[in-house]
Amino acid sequence: MKKGLPLPLKLLLGIFIGGAIGIWTWKTHEMAFSASVMQVIVCAHRLMGQFIMFCVPLIVLGFICPSITKMGQNAGRLLGVALVIAYVSSILAATMSAIVGYILVPHLGINANGAFEREIPKAIFQLDIPQLMPVITALVLSIVIGLAAVWTKSQHTIDLLAEFQNIVLDIVNKIVIPILPLYIGTTFATLGYNGTLEQFPVFLKAIIIVMLGHYIWLFVLYAVAGAYSGKNPIEVVKHYGPAYITAVGTMSSAATLSVALECANKSKVLRKDLVGFGIPLFANIHLCGSVLTETFFCFIIHYFMFGNLPSIPTMILFIILFGIFAVGAPGVPGGTVMASLGIVQSVMCVAAGATPDQIATFTGTLLAIFALQDSFGTACNVTGDGALTLFLTGYAEKNGIKES
Repeated sequence: MKKGLPLPLKLLLGIFIGGAIGIWTWKTHEMAFSASVMQVIVCAHRLMGQFIMFCVPLIVLGFICPSITKMGQNAGRLLGVALVIAYVSSILAATMSAIVGYILVPHLGINANGAFEREIPKAIFQLDIPQLMPVITALVLSIVIGLAAVWTKSQHTIDLLAEFQNIVLDIVNKIVIPILPLYIGTTFATLGYNGTLEQFPVFLKAIIIVMLGHYIWLFVLYAVAGAYSGKNPIEVVKHYGPAYITAVGTMSSAATLSVALECANKSKVLRKDLVGFGIPLFANIHLCGSVLTETFFCFIIHYFMFGNLPSIPTMILFIILFGIFAVGAPGVPGGTVMASLGIVQSVMCVAAGATPDQIATFTGTLLAIFALQDSFGTACNVTGDGALTLFLTGYAEKNGIKES
């Protein structure tokens, strides 16, 4: 693939080329050459998957820990309120998505237990790259170190954590994201080989459903923020068109930040000081569209692979943890899904009794179909930030916090 191609196009090329190779290798699987091609693909897929999972604890440490220290440096009521409403928005969006999943997924015409209809050839060799620590351990360690650094005012440690965040961000931007099209291509090659792609129209239905979910959740956010603040939410959302379109193109809340600030500053009902405070903050901690999307896709893949839906206790635990990961996830393309792969595996896949191969297919499929709509999930995240900033404006005025 050309280096200069935009990421969405690379992902689409990976999907189509990988799927075509997978279907071709199955149709010609009796030929020795075809089997060898598939063995190489399986080997590459597992190596890249191992590396991506190795990076997950680093992503958790690199983003959640410095985020906590930055919050401590800017402690105040508005910061606390911003954190709470961002977390609540994420978990309620995931809850709405889960409820819709329980209702709709069994009726989408999914061929339950459709995966693994054909046996995948064994890899030429297998190299295990174990994680430095489990993801839950990384989450707890991030919280403990971040809070301790704030309590002790350890500026040197805070600076080191900020540098570590930059290092991890470069790993994501220069290694993980560039290999994603290849990883997704090999994923679709295996899906084409084992017959899973025969169910791909179901995934297209899922993408349409989650996009409708984005607009419903944005309506809820702006309606609640408008009712609470006593201001007209249309005066905010009507300016967000350029930011929405930019987010569709960049697939990154961080990359859209300058346009989002410009759009929010045009609103007559948002306080300018809270725009400068809230929009950059929410760009990093409020990922409601991505959370909504991933939750519903997990339902689709779970039903497809295991023939049932996740249990309610499993989903409650998943959503609670997912909200925390969403607050600390990097604002880069695919940041939410990469940061949460650990809980997808440790909570959802383990509860389903998945084998290592099934876990790899589950996460690979999730990455692939999530990438197809990541642009619109990011656009939902960015547009939702305006609603939360409107809520902050109402809170500041109700509590007599003067404009700075």
